[in-house]
Order: sequence, then C-alpha cells, then structure tokens
Amino acid sequence: MALSLLVVGARGQLGTALIRLCEARGVAVTGLTSSDVNLRNADAARRAVVAWARASQSRDMVVINAWAYNAVDAAEDDPVTARAINATGPAVLAAACGEVGARLVHVSTDYVFAGDASRPYEVDAPTGPLGIYGRSKLEGEQAVRAALPDRSYVVRTAALYGGVGHNFVKTMIRLESEREIVTVVNDQQGSPTWSRDLATGLLAIAESGPPAGIYHGTNGGGTTWHGFARAVFEEVGADPDRVRPITTEDFAQVAPRPKYSVLSTRWWDEAGLPPFRHWREALAEAFRTEGDGLRAGG
Repeated sequence: MALSLLVVGARGQLGTALIRLCEARGVAVTGLTSSDVNLRNADAARRAVVAWARASQSRDMVVINAWAYNAVDAAEDDPVTARAINATGPAVLAAACGEVGARLVHVSTDYVFAGDASRPYEVDAPTGPLGIYGRSKLEGEQAVRAALPDRSYVVRTAALYGGVGHNFVKTMIRLESEREIVTVVNDQQGSPTWSRDLATGLLAIAESGPPAGIYHGTNGGGTTWHGFARAVFEEVGADPDRVRPITTEDFAQVAPRPKYSVLSTRWWDEAGLPPFRHWREALAEAFRTEGDGLRAGG
C-alpha cells in the first residue's frame, strides 16, 4: 500500500528536510505552511486535512506535524500564541487525523523535562517543564496521545539545526564573523540534532509503523552549548578557543532552561528504527552537504 504523507510546517528547517527527503525517495508528499492552514482555526485545519485525505487516494496516510512555536524566551511574554500553536494546534490535527483514519507523528522537545537528571532521560521519565515553551509542548504531547492512543507518535528532539531557518549553528557562524570572542553557556547540556537525520527517522516511522507511543529522536551523545559552538567554529576553520565559557547566571535569558536534557534513544533503537549517528559526525556531514545554507544566515 502506497504511503501518502502530509507535512505541516513545510517551510521550516525540519519540514523542508522532510519534503526534500520524500521527493528524493519518491514518497507521495504534500506540504502545508502556516499560510496554507491556521491550526488555531479548528474548522479550517480540519477541512485542509480532509481535503488532503480525499486527494491522496491512499489507505495509508500519515500526517507529520513539524510546525512549532519555539521562541523559548518570547513564549514567556506571549503564552497565548505559544499554547495555540504548540498545544491547541496538535489537538486539532489529532482530531482531524482521527476523522480521516490517518496516523500522526508529532514532534516535541527535550524542554518537557526539568533538567535535573544526571543520565539520559528515558521516554517514560517524569516530565517537569520549567517555562511556557516546555509546558505548551507537553500539553501538545498529551493532547495527541489522548486523542490517538493507537495511531500517534510523539518524537522528542533537541537543539535542531539545518540549512533553512534560524538556529544555533547559523547564529554562531554569524557571531564568528562579527566578534573576536564569543561567550556561550557551558552548564546546559543536550544533544544537537541535524534536521536531515531527524527527517530520516520520522519518515522511517511513517513507513514502518512501529508501536504507537513516545520516542526520543536525537543525534547521539551530548555536549554543552559551549561545546557545540566550538565544534561549529572548527567546521568553519575558526579557532575554537575564541569561544569562551560562561554560566547560565552570566547570560541573561528570560525563560529558564534545563541544565541537563540529553535524551535516551533506547526505545527508538529497540523499535528497530534507523540508529542516529553521533552529533559531532552529523554536524560534519551537515557542513559537507548543506554548508552553503548554514553559512547563509537566517
């Protein structure tokens, strides 16, 4: 049975990677952007999913929600918008998927955890988001799983970057060209993840249909933002010692961040999904294959 895929958030860094991957592999894919459908309008979103389902002429339909409000600090000042996109939107999509019989893959975040662990978080570890962004994403997870317990997948990822949109890698490349010394926090640890690797994993979920539930999808290993920045400098041929470490307390941020949010991919691996490479290997490959996009800013 031919797979038919709908990607919501098709112009973001993950959505773009998904569309390109599907086109390269000959997978039938339709992309919706935020201008095509407003997930805060439940009726309009429902009509968009129903129209896609009717046009797809497939019994194997999967929606991937790659759209999110991920401005962590701005969410503290605009919780209504953050919740509308990260919580209400996924609930609307889940209801529409239930109506047309589609499966739903929903992308979430490591920020649903409090960051007080000392080893990688398992998918069933207690959650405890510290800010509005994390709380809104957790609400979205819960809405999706409640509406589609047997046909939904929540995939938590972290520190996503790619050649499209705004991300940490692009910011570091810009700062390297503007400043002699760049300061980056060295007491927040996570797993940087390349959008193309995550897209590959999400497509594998759509194609193979593992057990419904929550998964963690990140590149392997962990590092601090400082370590991540040093690696970016190395990739552009700059001296990594120009990146100086500071503490979270030294760097004023509106929203609290988890100090440790490395995610365990054990359940992902046990489901037989494609294993993720180490984050440093992925970063090097990202620069080899889409370095122009990374250097273009965003």
